[in-house]
Amino acid sequence: MPASRTRPSPAPLLKPGETVVLFDGVCKLCNGWAKFLIRHDRQRRVRLAAVQSPEGQALLAWAGLPVNQFDTMAVIRDQQLWERSDAFFEVVSQLPGRWHAVNVLRLLPRALRDWVYDHIALNRYRLFGKYDVCLLPNADHEQRFLKMPATER
Repeated sequence: MPASRTRPSPAPLLKPGETVVLFDGVCKLCNGWAKFLIRHDRQRRVRLAAVQSPEGQALLAWAGLPVNQFDTMAVIRDQQLWERSDAFFEVVSQLPGRWHAVNVLRLLPRALRDWVYDHIALNRYRLFGKYDVCLLPNADHEQRFLKMPATER
């Protein structure tokens, strides 16, 4: 299992055992990752939240991560938080078995994995582009995105 940090309380907005991936909603690479997860996570083990959304902002605050600077993907389940390459491997572990072969990359030292991750993350807009606004999920995928209860909006 990838290394995670434990927070003192369960994450807000999540049901027990529910996993959410926080991603940069204006990043084209990050949106491609979200679409990949929607396409390949047929068992719907993973929910999504753009860091710019109210749900994403609430989860960033809970995790103690910056709410105005988005340099990492985060994965949250219960009181657990994964970041950077560990977040990537935690998500892959939720996908169907054929994707588990990617876990061979975990044999690389975490420092090297995170160095590669950080260089891609810090240059993602230049390498892949950026949307002017956070893209909204289409009707078919909307249930895959974490939504704050109407009473809290």
